[in-house]
Amino acid sequence: MNIIAIIPARSGSKSVIHKNIRPIAGKPMLAYSIEHARASKYIDRVILSTDSPDYAAIGKEYGAEVPFLRPAEYATDTAADIEVFYHCLTFLKEQEDMVPDIVVHLRPTYPVRRVADIDNMIKLLLENEAADSVRSMAPAKEIPYKMWFKDESGFITPVMKDIPECYNMPRQSLPRVYYQNACIDVVRGRVILDDYSMTGKRILGYEMDKNYDIDTEEEFRKAEAALSILKGGKRFVFDIDGVIARLQPANNYALSEPDTDMIRVVNKLYDMGNEIILHTARGYVTGMDWSDITKHQLAGWGLKYHELHFGKPNADFYVDDKMLGIGYLLDILS
Repeated sequence: MNIIAIIPARSGSKSVIHKNIRPIAGKPMLAYSIEHARASKYIDRVILSTDSPDYAAIGKEYGAEVPFLRPAEYATDTAADIEVFYHCLTFLKEQEDMVPDIVVHLRPTYPVRRVADIDNMIKLLLENEAADSVRSMAPAKEIPYKMWFKDESGFITPVMKDIPECYNMPRQSLPRVYYQNACIDVVRGRVILDDYSMTGKRILGYEMDKNYDIDTEEEFRKAEAALSILKGGKRFVFDIDGVIARLQPANNYALSEPDTDMIRVVNKLYDMGNEIILHTARGYVTGMDWSDITKHQLAGWGLKYHELHFGKPNADFYVDDKMLGIGYLLDILS
């Protein structure tokens, strides 16, 4: 099987200027997608499709092939993916007499991506001969069954009509829906060349729960923070109760139970080379010395850390300019 990855990276971008080569956590953004493709156990070649000589030089530096510069008509805001990929595969067929069996579409705007997901999707297509492609997707937060069209007179009609009055039904009773998150697409080469399509008609869905596509400055900062955390070498300060352990009534810490999901995240941060510091308010209100019990609990829970400090003030709310939400860490590392 000939399996190639194509990374489309045109030089024009209005939302985040030159986002495809903008430095993020020490590398040009498109470098990450090249590295993801090269780390796959299935992908044979990594091709960068770009209209820019500067982008081409960066792509080559990180290990991609750049056999051509994309024609200007395929590098506009309105150019469709199929035009870009059909051009690339036509070039390979004419110049090398090569038609890839499978093409992996990796957008350079995803610097955070699991290589395992790439390989799982390729494997899924290899094992399903009746399928034309596999598309990555994530559960939709907003469901189309409660969406409407509005006409010029102000009257509305439901977007979805397959279930009568679905807009009056509870969300739990409606079918689960997904949106395509544009992280990874895997398609047979013949579908692109023969059917002039990026998917074909029989499309398998591969569910993902994370999304780091970059189209705005806010999304850029979020992805940069994620990459910085994954890189290691950072200092993290954690509270114990309400974070590492579940809260107990009347501050009876002897009854504390571990939050195993959060402990797994903290241990992963530790193993990545980050510094873990625990700072607790245990004893601030009760006046008791909880140090021995706390150390015994942390050891029994298997938590990895570097320092443990007591004396944190007890408060109803804490405000910090570098605060990361617990959910955010769980999303990145779980």
